[in-house]
Amino acid sequence: MRLLAFETATRRLSVALWQDGELIERSGEIANGGSERVLPWARELLAEAGITQAQLDGIAFGAGPGGFTGLRLACGVAQGLAWGLDLPVLPVSSLEALALACGEREVWTCLDARMNEVYVAAYRVDGDVVGQLMAPTCLPPAVAPAPTFSGGWGVGDGFAAYGSLLSARKPDLAGLRPEAYPTAAAVLRLAAPAFARGEGAPAAQAQPIYVRDKVALTTAERLARGGAK
Repeated sequence: MRLLAFETATRRLSVALWQDGELIERSGEIANGGSERVLPWARELLAEAGITQAQLDGIAFGAGPGGFTGLRLACGVAQGLAWGLDLPVLPVSSLEALALACGEREVWTCLDARMNEVYVAAYRVDGDVVGQLMAPTCLPPAVAPAPTFSGGWGVGDGFAAYGSLLSARKPDLAGLRPEAYPTAAAVLRLAAPAFARGEGAPAAQAQPIYVRDKVALTTAERLARGGAK
């Protein structure tokens, strides 16, 4: 089975290729944009593996939550390629991909949602299986729900932006991994078994996972939350 994946929910963009269990990846930290990178990276990976787009069996993408522009990028590229190649697509939670990519067993995932909010969820990782312990939500860090497991790790760039506020919510954390990001390789590790079970969907059904419907605040709302971030 040959699969391609895109993960652009954060400023760490990545593209990965799965070929019968073997993974190769391209990635880079890009503060804004990235549309000019992901397709060339995909072509490089296909050339490195010695295959063509026509030999792919499916396309996965990090569906979010994350930056609005990034989510639309991954979804749009995956959807466009899948449509042209008549391939199934599979959206994968970027928070689940973050949990898998970080290499820890019990994780409180947190991505900076801007507007003085964070996307949080909690998972237990067993091999390549990620079990949800706390559903994703988007809230200010001072009131974000904390997982009930003992210890565990806080992972994601939300801890870089709001580490002290979040740590106060769960003071028994084993440690923080603020440098951890969701990766396209992790997306594929989650997507491959799902594709094998026939869970891919038609390209037209590909949609991001926003969690937060509102993507901008009014001036009054920004002031009420302590200013724009």
